[in-house]
Amino acid sequence: MSIGRDDVLHVARLAELKVAEHEVAPLVKQLNGIVDFVAQLAAADVPVDTPEFTVGPVRASLRADVVAPEPLARSAERMAPDWQDGFYVVPRLGHQEIES
Repeated sequence: MSIGRDDVLHVARLAELKVAEHEVAPLVKQLNGIVDFVAQLAAADVPVDTPEFTVGPVRASLRADVVAPEPLARSAERMAPDWQDGFYVVPRLGHQEIES
């Protein structure tokens, strides 16, 4: 497999990335290097009974799936500029007022 100039520009367009003209050739070279390396890995002669290598524990311990409130460092009342009857009080925005 080979990555070409059109492939790089197509992926950049899909990712909505702006790629300068002088950056296209180096990107093509780098991506082809990655593809070639992966092809080398796929062609490696690995015995069938070779165990998989994993970083960290083979199995991660899972926490209990319990929904619980997350404690805040400070209470909501202490963080609010103004608090009334369990609600934040914010100033009214004049342009959102409905005139009758």
